[in-house]
Amino acid sequence: MNMSGRKTLAIILAASFASTIGGLPFNTLPILLGAMVDSLGFSVQQVGLLGAVCFAGYLLGTLVAVVLIDRLNWRWLTLGCAAGAAAAYGMSSWLPATAQLPLWAVIGFFAALMTCLGMRIMGEMANKERALGIRLGIELGVVAAVLFALPSLVIAYFHYAGAALSLAAIIMLLSVSALVLPKRQDFMGEKAQVSGGSVLSRFQLPPAAYAALGFFFLFGTGQIGLWAFLERLGHGLALQPTELGIVFAVLKLLGGAAALALAVVGDRLGVRVPHVVVLAVLGTGLLLLGNAEGFLTYAAGAWIWEVGFTWGCVYQTAAIARLDSSGRSIMLIPGAFALSSMAGPALAGQLVGQGFNTLLWVAAGCAVIPVLAFTGLLARRLKGHLALTPL
Repeated sequence: MNMSGRKTLAIILAASFASTIGGLPFNTLPILLGAMVDSLGFSVQQVGLLGAVCFAGYLLGTLVAVVLIDRLNWRWLTLGCAAGAAAAYGMSSWLPATAQLPLWAVIGFFAALMTCLGMRIMGEMANKERALGIRLGIELGVVAAVLFALPSLVIAYFHYAGAALSLAAIIMLLSVSALVLPKRQDFMGEKAQVSGGSVLSRFQLPPAAYAALGFFFLFGTGQIGLWAFLERLGHGLALQPTELGIVFAVLKLLGGAAALALAVVGDRLGVRVPHVVVLAVLGTGLLLLGNAEGFLTYAAGAWIWEVGFTWGCVYQTAAIARLDSSGRSIMLIPGAFALSSMAGPALAGQLVGQGFNTLLWVAAGCAVIPVLAFTGLLARRLKGHLALTPL
């Protein structure tokens, strides 16, 4: 690897760590909310509201990011957002229950800025599939380690306060990556000099990019809705807690491995084939989940589905980035994901009363429609933007 390649890889790694900071609140949310129920006496309704407020702050952060990220120093932005999120976690560890709502909104806000910055940098890479695969693989790898350590090593002894302080420390450690981030002007070149304009102009994207964002939202709604109730599906099969623990521990590791596999493949499969592969893998996982009768079929279905979900997110994200040369549309992806995280569980909650098969069919439908769009309606535009260039 030449010097240029090493520098590019260093930038990708730094951006991945920034994005990992942004993903921590979402990925650790179930564990932290459960700890708050045990430690602070929150009801299920209260922790549900807390999660909604966190995503509301996250959504606001994505909208602010579109306007401000191309105007700010990326290194100082990373350090500032990390300090803000860590401080909010720190205060959350000792302040009473009445103070948690605004603190979690602040956590969501700063997390969104970090996610958007990581996505913004990845959107500048020629081989977007490879860059985004590395980003997601690193993020899920760190998350897997955190999810392994928090319940057994921290929460069991130090409860919610220990978990919040641990996340604050992890965020500050990851923020050291800011020292490797490029200067905005150097990284973007001439585009940095023409990134001005009104606030509304920052949201003026090609219609195809907005359409792709809409299909990504639909994809996320179906799959996140299933994710929210995947544990309940296993519970309905009378699986033991230890069996469910194995399923979900391996699931995150597989997600990280699947993302890193795409870092090797990159954009070699072209425009249409990746989305067809995603649908085939996802469909296999859903079929196994729908016919699961015990641990083996349930675990296989969940693991295969996770691989398809991960690949779908990477390829659809890369497609959105290719459809907008300004790089602004990729920063709206976390917002679409946040909306999916709100709509998916709410929709799934209404469907599971009719049985899990209904939810599985809806998840399948939410996967088929985007695949048809990316392989048909948007494929020609994507082909024109594909650059088979190594990192």
